[in-house]
Formats: sequence, C-alpha cells, structure tokens
Amino acid sequence: MDWGVFALRFYHYILLATRLLTESELSNHTWLNVIWLMAALIVPLISWFPGRRMNKVWFCILELLLGGSYYVNSVFHPDLTSKADYLLPSLAMGYLLTKQTLWVIPAVALIPFTFQSYLRLSWDQTISFGTDNLLFCFIGIWASFVANAYSQKNKLVAEVEQQNKLLTHYAAEIEKMTLMEERNRMSKELHDTLGHSFISLIMSLDASIALMDHKPAEVKDRLIRLRALAEQNLGEMRNVVHEMGEEENSTLFQQVEALVGRFREHTGTVMTMNMLGTEQPMRFEVRQAILRIIQESFTNALKHGKASQLHLELRFSEFILQLSIQNNGKPIDKLEFGFGLTSMKHRIERLGGRLFVSSRVGTAAITEVRCEIPLKGAMVHGEH
Repeated sequence: MDWGVFALRFYHYILLATRLLTESELSNHTWLNVIWLMAALIVPLISWFPGRRMNKVWFCILELLLGGSYYVNSVFHPDLTSKADYLLPSLAMGYLLTKQTLWVIPAVALIPFTFQSYLRLSWDQTISFGTDNLLFCFIGIWASFVANAYSQKNKLVAEVEQQNKLLTHYAAEIEKMTLMEERNRMSKELHDTLGHSFISLIMSLDASIALMDHKPAEVKDRLIRLRALAEQNLGEMRNVVHEMGEEENSTLFQQVEALVGRFREHTGTVMTMNMLGTEQPMRFEVRQAILRIIQESFTNALKHGKASQLHLELRFSEFILQLSIQNNGKPIDKLEFGFGLTSMKHRIERLGGRLFVSSRVGTAAITEVRCEIPLKGAMVHGEH
C-alpha cells in the first residue's frame, strides 16, 4: 500500500511538470515552476520513503509548504497552463496521518479559503474545493487502516504458522521421548527377567559338562531341570515380547476396549462404549492418533470438567471414521486450545481429518470431543 500511495503522488507531480514543459514556453518562469514542482516531489521524500524513512510529521510539513504553496501559486497565476489541484497530496498526507499530524485535516480543508477573495469565489465553490481535499484526505486515512489491518493479519498468520511448526516439533519430540522411554523400560524388563536366568543356565551347563563322564545320572537330572528352566525363560520372554507387540497385533476396537477398561478400573468413572461398523486396515500412526485423542479427552474430562460419566462412540463407515467422546462435566465457557488440544488437532489434521470441541447445556450439561478421519486416500493408508 505504501508504494501505491507513493506512485499516485509521484504521478501527480510528474504530470504537472510534464504539462508545463510541453504546453508552455520554455522561459525562466516555466523552469522556475518546474524546479518548484520537483522540489515539492523530492524534498518531502527525505522524511518519508516506503520501507526506508518514516518521519511522517516532517513529510506533512514539507508537503504543505512546497506542494501546498505551488497549488495556491497556480491559482494566482492564470497564465500557467498546468493547473494544480491538491487531491492526491491530501490523500498521501491522510495515509500518513498520526496523532502528531492531526492538524493536516483542517489544513487541507482550509487551503482553498486562501484564494477565495482573490478569485471572488462563492462560499459554495470554496467549501466544495475544501470538501474535495478533505474527502481525499479521509480516503488516505481509510487506506492506512486497511494497510495496517492487512499487515497485522500477515504478522499474526506468520506467528501462528511459526507456533504451529514449534508445536508440531514439540509433539514429535515428545512422541520420540515416549518411545525411547518405553524401549528403555522394556530393555530393563528383559534384562531383569531373563538376564539372571541365562547366567544360571550357563553355569549349570558348564557343571553338567564337567560331570558328564563321572556322574551321568546326576547330569541327566541336571539337564532335565535345565530344560524346565529354559522353557520357563522362553515363556517369560514371550510374555515380554507380547507386551511390546500387543498394540501392533491387536485391532483398534480391542485397544480401545483395553484403554477404557484400564481407565474405568483406575479412576472409577462410569463409562459406556458403543462401537459400530466394520474396522478397516489402517496404519499404526492412525491408530495411535485415535488412542491419544481418547486418552487426552478422558484426562481433560476428569481434570478440567470434573466429569463422572463418559460415553465413547467409534463408528466405521466406508469412507470415514468418526470418534465421539461425551462427558457430563462442567461446560466450556470459552474454548482455549492449550497444548493438549493443539496436539490433538495437529494429529488429526495431519491425517486429513477434522477435530470439533463443543458444549451444550440442556437438562444436563454435555461436552463433546468429536473427530472425523477419512479412510480413503494416501493420508491413511500411505506414507506422509
């Protein structure tokens, strides 16, 4: 917008100077007026130039002194073939208006009164000229408001995009840390449950080898016991591996049932569940996103809503998966997307879906978290 106003003002003064040079005799008086116009064009730009200098007060002062004086001069000299008006300069000053330059508004409106008596203009004509200047000044003020609003919007959009990138990064980091923590826990589990058993197994085998030639009956008894120990270790290892791969091997319905069961057992919350449709194959990331949303919704319902009842509905259709979680907790007065809700929203949007959070008050207050995820296309079945 700055460059647009700059171009209009530039066009105004260049047009006046060009008409002087082409339609007037090239006398000293003509050259003086051309120099005057060029000074009116250039000198105020010392104080204001788009993207470089922003001293708006001095720009308005110099604009009125040079451009305004030439405007009045062109009225007093009827021999000038290039008659000026003061519409575009008024627009430029209105565009650059600040609290320190509010005096510009009456100034541009009063300029025509300086030559009213000289030209014997009626009050109607003079007021018309002043009103025209004032109108263009207000157009400039309006353009300034539009430009500022557009600039603020761009800044907010850039800030939101930056925050979204940071939140996405933080969510990915937290997920990575959670995975690393789980791996460390399971490796410790394997070490604690199987490490000492294998050490005992190796030591007993060494003893059996040493006794094989001298006490074969005892060795046989030892080998029978070692086989039982190895079978026991195998069972323990299978249990650990099953725990590690449980989420990969079970269906989403089974995982949700297990999650609801654990939550009901640990919190004592009254929970109902409704699962509809036929589950379709989906990537691990999709199932994880759904489970995390359920966990976050349950936690928010108890922590912030103080809910005592929860209802979960999971519905599969041909093209879309719908998840709805309702609770009877305190209704949301003003929805604010904190870290938890923002992470949920990003998870769903990365899969091409949508997240909705709403509250309604009737015979009973109901708060609902609802999401929809498409089941067709690359976002669910393909890679990111």
